[in-house]
Amino acid sequence: MRASRFAAAAATAAVVFLSACGAADNSDASDSSKKAATIALFLPESKTTRYEAFDRPLFEAKVKALCADCKVLYFNADQDAAKQQQQVEAALTQGADALVLDAVDAGAVASLVNRAKQAKVPVIAYDRLISGITYDYYVSFNNVRVGEMQGQALLDALGKAGTTGKGKIVMINGSPTDPSSADYKTGAHHVLDGKVTVGREFDTPDWSPDKAQQEMEQAITALGRDNIVGVLSANDGMAGGAIAAMKRAGYATVPPITGQDAELAAVQRILTGEQYMTIYLDIRSEAEKAAELAVGVVHDQKPAAPANVDNGTAKIPSFLLDPIPVTADKIKDTIVKDGFYTAADICTPPVKAACARQGIQ
Repeated sequence: MRASRFAAAAATAAVVFLSACGAADNSDASDSSKKAATIALFLPESKTTRYEAFDRPLFEAKVKALCADCKVLYFNADQDAAKQQQQVEAALTQGADALVLDAVDAGAVASLVNRAKQAKVPVIAYDRLISGITYDYYVSFNNVRVGEMQGQALLDALGKAGTTGKGKIVMINGSPTDPSSADYKTGAHHVLDGKVTVGREFDTPDWSPDKAQQEMEQAITALGRDNIVGVLSANDGMAGGAIAAMKRAGYATVPPITGQDAELAAVQRILTGEQYMTIYLDIRSEAEKAAELAVGVVHDQKPAAPANVDNGTAKIPSFLLDPIPVTADKIKDTIVKDGFYTAADICTPPVKAACARQGIQ
Protein backbone atom coordinates (compact mmCIF):
# COMPACT_ATOMS: atom_id res chain seq x y z
CA MET A 1 0.00 0.00 0.00
CA ARG A 2 3.01 2.22 0.36
CA ALA A 3 3.11 4.76 -2.46
CA SER A 4 5.51 3.90 -5.24
CA ARG A 5 6.19 7.52 -6.16
CA PHE A 6 8.02 8.30 -2.95
CA ALA A 7 9.65 4.88 -2.82
CA ALA A 8 11.25 5.51 -6.19
CA ALA A 9 12.33 9.01 -5.21
CA ALA A 10 13.69 7.79 -1.91
CA ALA A 11 15.60 5.01 -3.62
CA THR A 12 17.15 7.52 -6.01
CA ALA A 13 18.08 9.82 -3.15
CA ALA A 14 19.52 6.89 -1.23
CA VAL A 15 21.77 5.98 -4.17
CA VAL A 16 22.99 9.55 -4.41
CA PHE A 17 23.54 9.73 -0.69
CA LEU A 18 25.33 6.42 -0.44
CA SER A 19 27.52 7.14 -3.43
CA ALA A 20 28.54 10.40 -1.76
CA CYS A 21 29.34 8.59 1.48
CA GLY A 22 30.41 5.24 0.17
CA ALA A 23 32.93 2.91 -1.29
CA ALA A 24 35.71 5.04 -2.75
CA ASP A 25 35.54 7.57 0.03
CA ASN A 26 34.36 4.88 2.49
CA SER A 27 34.55 7.55 5.15
CA ASP A 28 31.05 7.32 6.55
CA ALA A 29 30.01 9.86 9.11
CA SER A 30 31.32 7.71 11.97
CA ASP A 31 34.86 7.70 10.57
CA SER A 32 37.22 9.21 13.12
CA SER A 33 38.85 11.24 10.35
CA LYS A 34 35.69 13.33 10.15
CA LYS A 35 34.72 16.01 12.59
CA ALA A 36 32.35 15.15 15.42
CA ALA A 37 29.52 17.32 14.19
CA THR A 38 26.65 18.74 16.23
CA ILE A 39 23.12 18.57 14.78
CA ALA A 40 20.26 20.48 16.43
CA LEU A 41 16.71 19.13 16.19
CA PHE A 42 13.82 21.47 17.01
CA LEU A 43 10.30 20.10 17.43
CA PRO A 44 7.32 22.39 17.95
CA GLU A 45 5.21 20.84 20.71
CA SER A 46 4.35 17.73 22.70
CA LYS A 47 0.54 17.73 22.70
CA THR A 48 0.70 15.72 19.49
CA THR A 49 2.18 12.44 20.72
CA ARG A 50 4.16 11.64 17.58
CA TYR A 51 6.93 14.15 18.28
CA GLU A 52 8.28 12.69 21.51
CA ALA A 53 7.22 9.10 20.85
CA PHE A 54 8.50 8.80 17.28
CA ASP A 55 10.14 11.79 15.56
CA ARG A 56 12.76 12.46 18.22
CA PRO A 57 13.91 8.89 18.98
CA LEU A 58 13.86 7.85 15.33
CA PHE A 59 15.87 10.89 14.28
CA GLU A 60 18.42 10.45 17.06
CA ALA A 61 18.84 6.74 16.35
CA LYS A 62 19.42 7.32 12.65
CA VAL A 63 22.00 10.05 13.30
CA LYS A 64 23.80 7.70 15.69
CA ALA A 65 23.76 4.88 13.13
CA LEU A 66 25.18 7.11 10.41
CA CYS A 67 27.57 9.13 12.53
CA ALA A 68 28.67 7.59 15.82
CA ASP A 69 30.59 10.72 16.80
CA CYS A 70 27.81 13.17 15.96
CA LYS A 71 25.97 14.89 18.79
CA VAL A 72 22.27 15.75 18.68
CA LEU A 73 21.03 18.80 20.55
CA TYR A 74 17.31 18.38 21.11
CA PHE A 75 14.74 21.12 21.80
CA ASN A 76 10.95 21.13 22.12
CA ALA A 77 9.29 24.55 22.01
CA ASP A 78 6.00 23.58 23.70
CA GLN A 79 4.12 25.55 21.03
CA ASP A 80 5.91 28.76 22.04
CA ALA A 81 7.48 30.65 19.12
CA ALA A 82 9.53 32.91 21.41
CA LYS A 83 10.89 29.88 23.24
CA GLN A 84 11.87 28.29 19.95
CA GLN A 85 13.70 31.43 18.92
CA GLN A 86 15.73 31.24 22.13
CA GLN A 87 16.41 27.58 21.48
CA VAL A 88 17.72 28.23 17.97
CA GLU A 89 19.94 31.02 19.25
CA ALA A 90 21.23 28.73 21.99
CA ALA A 91 22.01 25.97 19.50
CA LEU A 92 23.96 28.34 17.27
CA THR A 93 25.86 29.63 20.31
CA GLN A 94 26.67 26.03 21.24
CA GLY A 95 28.20 25.48 17.81
CA ALA A 96 25.52 23.52 15.99
CA ASP A 97 26.69 22.50 12.52
CA ALA A 98 23.18 21.94 11.10
CA LEU A 99 19.63 22.80 12.15
CA VAL A 100 16.62 20.54 11.58
CA LEU A 101 13.72 22.85 12.32
CA ASP A 102 10.03 22.05 12.73
CA ALA A 103 8.85 25.61 13.26
CA VAL A 104 6.14 26.63 15.72
CA ASP A 105 5.35 29.59 13.47
CA ALA A 106 6.75 28.75 10.05
CA GLY A 107 6.02 32.23 8.74
CA ALA A 108 8.05 33.96 11.45
CA VAL A 109 11.37 32.12 11.52
CA ALA A 110 13.01 33.55 8.41
CA SER A 111 15.23 35.73 10.59
CA LEU A 112 16.43 32.65 12.47
CA VAL A 113 17.18 30.84 9.23
CA ASN A 114 19.02 33.92 8.01
CA ARG A 115 21.10 33.95 11.18
CA ALA A 116 22.04 30.34 10.57
CA LYS A 117 22.91 31.09 6.96
CA GLN A 118 25.18 33.95 8.02
CA ALA A 119 26.95 31.47 10.29
CA LYS A 120 27.13 29.02 7.33
CA VAL A 121 24.98 26.51 9.20
CA PRO A 122 22.71 24.45 6.88
CA VAL A 123 18.99 24.39 7.64
CA ILE A 124 16.52 21.59 6.95
CA ALA A 125 12.83 22.44 7.35
CA TYR A 126 11.19 19.44 8.95
CA ASP A 127 7.49 18.64 8.53
CA ARG A 128 6.50 22.32 8.09
CA LEU A 129 7.54 24.48 5.16
CA ILE A 130 9.34 27.64 6.26
CA SER A 131 8.48 30.67 4.14
CA GLY A 132 10.21 33.92 3.33
CA ILE A 133 13.77 32.68 2.79
CA THR A 134 15.77 30.03 0.99
CA TYR A 135 17.47 27.14 2.78
CA ASP A 136 18.90 23.70 2.11
CA TYR A 137 16.08 21.12 2.28
CA TYR A 138 12.46 20.48 3.18
CA VAL A 139 11.32 17.04 4.40
CA SER A 140 7.61 16.41 4.88
CA PHE A 141 4.51 14.76 3.46
CA ASN A 142 2.28 15.71 0.56
CA ASN A 143 0.04 17.85 2.72
CA VAL A 144 -2.60 18.77 0.16
CA ARG A 145 -2.98 15.07 -0.53
CA VAL A 146 -3.54 14.49 3.21
CA GLY A 147 -6.52 16.85 3.14
CA GLU A 148 -7.87 15.28 -0.04
CA MET A 149 -7.68 11.83 1.53
CA GLN A 150 -9.45 13.01 4.67
CA GLY A 151 -12.18 14.68 2.61
CA GLN A 152 -12.68 11.63 0.42
CA ALA A 153 -12.79 9.29 3.41
CA LEU A 154 -15.47 11.46 5.01
CA LEU A 155 -17.50 11.48 1.79
CA ASP A 156 -17.18 7.70 1.58
CA ALA A 157 -18.41 7.32 5.16
CA LEU A 158 -21.35 9.66 4.59
CA GLY A 159 -22.22 7.76 1.43
CA LYS A 160 -22.25 4.45 3.28
CA ALA A 161 -24.45 5.96 5.98
CA GLY A 162 -26.76 7.59 3.43
CA THR A 163 -26.34 10.99 5.07
CA THR A 164 -24.39 12.95 2.46
CA GLY A 165 -27.17 15.46 1.76
CA LYS A 166 -29.09 15.17 4.99
CA GLY A 167 -27.15 17.45 7.32
CA LYS A 168 -24.00 19.49 7.78
CA ILE A 169 -20.39 18.74 8.57
CA VAL A 170 -18.02 20.49 10.95
CA MET A 171 -14.42 21.20 9.90
CA ILE A 172 -11.81 21.39 12.65
CA ASN A 173 -8.61 22.55 10.99
CA GLY A 174 -5.14 22.82 12.51
CA SER A 175 -3.14 25.75 13.81
CA PRO A 176 -3.18 28.92 11.67
CA THR A 177 0.57 29.36 12.31
CA ASP A 178 1.33 25.98 10.70
CA PRO A 179 1.40 26.23 6.88
CA SER A 180 0.65 22.51 6.68
CA SER A 181 -2.78 23.31 8.12
CA ALA A 182 -3.59 25.50 5.15
CA ASP A 183 -2.56 22.68 2.81
CA TYR A 184 -4.73 20.14 4.62
CA LYS A 185 -7.66 22.54 4.49
CA THR A 186 -7.12 23.24 0.79
CA GLY A 187 -7.04 19.54 -0.01
CA ALA A 188 -10.17 18.82 2.01
CA HIS A 189 -12.10 21.65 0.34
CA HIS A 190 -11.01 20.37 -3.09
CA VAL A 191 -12.95 17.20 -2.37
CA LEU A 192 -15.82 18.42 -0.17
CA ASP A 193 -16.89 21.70 -1.78
CA GLY A 194 -20.16 21.32 -3.66
CA LYS A 195 -20.81 17.88 -2.20
CA VAL A 196 -21.55 18.66 1.45
CA THR A 197 -22.60 21.67 3.47
CA VAL A 198 -20.01 22.94 5.94
CA GLY A 199 -22.01 24.13 8.93
CA ARG A 200 -19.08 25.37 11.00
CA GLU A 201 -15.35 25.61 10.33
CA PHE A 202 -12.58 26.38 12.81
CA ASP A 203 -8.83 27.01 12.69
CA THR A 204 -7.59 25.57 15.97
CA PRO A 205 -4.72 27.33 17.77
CA ASP A 206 -1.86 25.06 18.79
CA TRP A 207 -3.61 21.98 17.36
CA SER A 208 -5.11 21.80 20.84
CA PRO A 209 -7.49 18.89 21.61
CA ASP A 210 -9.02 20.98 24.40
CA LYS A 211 -9.75 23.85 22.01
CA ALA A 212 -11.12 21.39 19.45
CA GLN A 213 -13.50 20.11 22.11
CA GLN A 214 -14.69 23.65 22.77
CA GLU A 215 -15.12 24.28 19.04
CA MET A 216 -17.17 21.11 18.65
CA GLU A 217 -19.34 22.13 21.59
CA GLN A 218 -19.94 25.49 19.89
CA ALA A 219 -20.86 23.74 16.63
CA ILE A 220 -23.32 21.42 18.36
CA THR A 221 -24.98 24.37 20.06
CA ALA A 222 -25.18 26.36 16.83
CA LEU A 223 -26.25 23.60 14.45
CA GLY A 224 -28.12 21.20 16.67
CA ARG A 225 -26.98 17.72 17.55
CA ASP A 226 -29.10 15.91 14.97
CA ASN A 227 -27.99 18.15 12.09
CA ILE A 228 -24.30 17.20 12.22
CA VAL A 229 -23.57 14.19 10.02
CA GLY A 230 -19.77 14.23 9.96
CA VAL A 231 -16.61 15.92 11.21
CA LEU A 232 -13.44 16.68 9.27
CA SER A 233 -10.74 16.81 11.93
CA ALA A 234 -7.23 17.55 10.70
CA ASN A 235 -5.53 15.29 13.26
CA ASP A 236 -6.20 12.59 15.82
CA GLY A 237 -5.68 14.69 18.92
CA MET A 238 -8.37 17.16 17.86
CA ALA A 239 -10.59 14.27 16.80
CA GLY A 240 -10.35 13.01 20.36
CA GLY A 241 -11.46 16.42 21.63
CA ALA A 242 -14.37 16.53 19.20
CA ILE A 243 -15.46 13.02 20.15
CA ALA A 244 -15.39 13.98 23.83
CA ALA A 245 -17.66 16.94 23.05
CA MET A 246 -20.11 14.75 21.16
CA LYS A 247 -20.24 12.21 23.96
CA ARG A 248 -20.94 14.97 26.45
CA ALA A 249 -23.72 16.19 24.18
CA GLY A 250 -25.38 12.78 24.37
CA TYR A 251 -24.60 11.26 20.99
CA ALA A 252 -25.48 7.57 21.10
CA THR A 253 -23.35 7.03 17.99
CA VAL A 254 -20.65 9.49 16.98
CA PRO A 255 -20.90 10.52 13.30
CA PRO A 256 -17.93 9.75 11.02
CA ILE A 257 -14.82 11.72 11.97
CA THR A 258 -11.40 11.85 10.35
CA GLY A 259 -7.92 12.20 11.82
CA GLN A 260 -4.20 12.13 11.13
CA ASP A 261 -1.00 10.79 12.72
CA ALA A 262 -2.19 7.27 13.63
CA GLU A 263 -1.96 8.02 17.34
CA LEU A 264 -2.42 4.89 19.42
CA ALA A 265 -5.63 6.13 21.04
CA ALA A 266 -7.01 6.97 17.59
CA VAL A 267 -6.15 3.55 16.18
CA GLN A 268 -8.05 2.02 19.10
CA ARG A 269 -10.99 4.38 18.52
CA ILE A 270 -11.09 3.37 14.86
CA LEU A 271 -11.24 -0.30 15.78
CA THR A 272 -14.06 0.28 18.26
CA GLY A 273 -15.97 2.52 15.83
CA GLU A 274 -15.67 5.89 17.56
CA GLN A 275 -13.41 7.37 14.86
CA TYR A 276 -13.76 6.55 11.17
CA MET A 277 -10.18 6.89 9.90
CA THR A 278 -6.74 8.36 10.32
CA ILE A 279 -3.95 9.35 7.99
CA TYR A 280 -0.93 7.15 8.62
CA LEU A 281 2.26 9.09 8.11
CA ASP A 282 5.42 7.05 7.77
CA ILE A 283 7.21 9.10 10.40
CA ARG A 284 10.12 6.68 10.43
CA SER A 285 10.92 7.50 6.81
CA GLU A 286 10.49 11.22 7.44
CA ALA A 287 12.70 11.31 10.54
CA GLU A 288 15.35 9.06 9.02
CA LYS A 289 15.47 11.05 5.78
CA ALA A 290 15.96 14.26 7.77
CA ALA A 291 18.73 12.58 9.76
CA GLU A 292 20.43 11.37 6.57
CA LEU A 293 20.32 14.86 5.11
CA ALA A 294 21.60 16.44 8.31
CA VAL A 295 24.55 14.04 8.54
CA GLY A 296 25.20 14.62 4.86
CA VAL A 297 25.25 18.41 4.96
CA VAL A 298 27.54 18.60 7.99
CA HIS A 299 30.03 16.54 5.99
CA ASP A 300 29.63 18.63 2.83
CA GLN A 301 27.46 16.11 0.99
CA LYS A 302 24.41 17.38 -0.89
CA PRO A 303 22.04 14.59 -1.99
CA ALA A 304 19.85 15.54 -4.94
CA ALA A 305 16.20 16.08 -4.02
CA PRO A 306 13.43 14.54 -6.14
CA ALA A 307 11.19 17.62 -5.88
CA ASN A 308 11.19 21.37 -5.37
CA VAL A 309 8.55 23.17 -3.31
CA ASP A 310 7.89 26.88 -3.74
CA ASN A 311 7.80 28.60 -0.35
CA GLY A 312 6.93 31.98 -1.83
CA THR A 313 10.53 33.10 -2.00
CA ALA A 314 12.45 30.19 -3.47
CA LYS A 315 12.04 26.64 -4.67
CA ILE A 316 13.29 24.44 -1.84
CA PRO A 317 14.84 21.02 -2.61
CA SER A 318 12.30 18.67 -1.06
CA PHE A 319 11.58 15.11 -0.08
CA LEU A 320 7.80 14.58 0.11
CA LEU A 321 6.35 11.32 1.39
CA ASP A 322 2.91 10.08 0.46
CA PRO A 323 0.32 9.72 3.24
CA ILE A 324 -1.77 6.57 3.66
CA PRO A 325 -5.48 6.65 4.63
CA VAL A 326 -6.30 3.96 7.19
CA THR A 327 -9.71 2.66 8.22
CA ALA A 328 -10.29 -0.27 10.57
CA ASP A 329 -9.80 -2.87 7.84
CA LYS A 330 -6.41 -1.39 6.85
CA ILE A 331 -4.73 -1.22 10.28
CA LYS A 332 -3.31 -4.74 10.17
CA ASP A 333 -1.66 -4.33 6.76
CA THR A 334 -0.22 -0.86 7.40
CA ILE A 335 0.33 0.24 10.97
CA VAL A 336 0.87 -3.23 12.44
CA LYS A 337 2.75 -4.63 9.44
CA ASP A 338 5.20 -1.72 9.53
CA GLY A 339 5.77 -2.15 13.27
CA PHE A 340 4.52 1.34 14.01
CA TYR A 341 2.57 -0.33 16.82
CA THR A 342 2.44 -3.99 17.75
CA ALA A 343 -0.77 -5.93 18.21
CA ALA A 344 0.01 -5.95 21.93
CA ASP A 345 0.21 -2.14 21.93
CA ILE A 346 -3.17 -1.80 20.28
CA CYS A 347 -5.17 -4.72 21.59
CA THR A 348 -5.65 -3.82 25.23
CA PRO A 349 -8.61 -5.53 26.97
CA PRO A 350 -11.25 -2.96 25.90
CA VAL A 351 -10.11 -3.30 22.26
CA LYS A 352 -9.33 -7.01 22.11
CA ALA A 353 -12.64 -8.11 20.56
CA ALA A 354 -12.44 -5.34 17.94
CA CYS A 355 -8.86 -6.41 17.12
CA ALA A 356 -9.99 -9.99 16.66
CA ARG A 357 -12.64 -8.90 14.15
CA GLN A 358 -9.88 -7.37 12.03
CA GLY A 359 -7.47 -10.28 12.48
CA ILE A 360 -5.07 -8.31 14.67
CA GLN A 361 -3.61 -10.64 17.28
